Amino acid sequence: MLRLGTCSWKYDSWVGLVYSDSKSKHYLNEYSGKFDTVEIDQWFWSLFPPAKVKLPNKNLAEEYKNSVPEDFLFTVKVPNSITLTHFYKNSKEDELKPNPFFLSVDLFKEFLNSITTLKNQIGCLIFQFEYLNKQKMKSLLEFQFKFAEFYKQLDKKIPPAGIEIRNPNYLNEKYFSFLAELKIAPVFLEGYYMPPITEVYNKFKKYINQLAVIRLHGTDRKGIEKIANDNWNQIYINRDKEISSIVKMIKGLQNNEVDLFVNVNNHFEGSAPLTIEKIKKLI
Repeated sequence: MLRLGTCSWKYDSWVGLVYSDSKSKHYLNEYSGKFDTVEIDQWFWSLFPPAKVKLPNKNLAEEYKNSVPEDFLFTVKVPNSITLTHFYKNSKEDELKPNPFFLSVDLFKEFLNSITTLKNQIGCLIFQFEYLNKQKMKSLLEFQFKFAEFYKQLDKKIPPAGIEIRNPNYLNEKYFSFLAELKIAPVFLEGYYMPPITEVYNKFKKYINQLAVIRLHGTDRKGIEKIANDNWNQIYINRDKEISSIVKMIKGLQNNEVDLFVNVNNHFEGSAPLTIEKIKKLI
């Protein structure tokens, strides 16, 4: 299975590319006529000081379900109230405060209950972790221990799960064998300060045998936002060289019969739908 989709879908500037009417309230319905997957990232932003958690609205999840065909699949970011070790700091001088909900089994169950209507259409739940310095996590070993303790308490019937880590030094043999042992998908992040995903894949592809997620972001989010000025309907930064290598990676995963989601962000080149067109042509 190979599915290519975008990170979110609510962009007025996609009228003419994906949508026919800028006043439509049913972007997702029209989107699902052109793509067979999308990443929901809006529910990630869930943790607010001093210790408030906002979980998905059940009615909204139902609306999403009713907007797409039965064979459409979502990849869903798990709320950051579960994946953040500490609260965000407003300034470097602020004290680092632990998040009491970090890897909370009970909160995760509440989250799944809030989106239960989508349970048969979730292709992967993405656990996205920020960069973990020594104050937040002492080592990869500690991270593995804490996540394994959490994951082993969950119902075995939950949707497939994947981990995105933003510590380049964690991307080693121990990390990928850990994912394989728990049957958790690696989530490859292209962009920011992370190493090229093709290099990482080529080193550790022997551990990937069931499911994987590729997320294409750029290296300079603020820079491309300034250039685009909310007009995500054209290519501003050409990344043909990277795309060519990534397509080889995609074909390698297909040859090994790995199910794959490719989630493209506007920040990668300027327009996720146009980037997907490039990928499809090369495939």
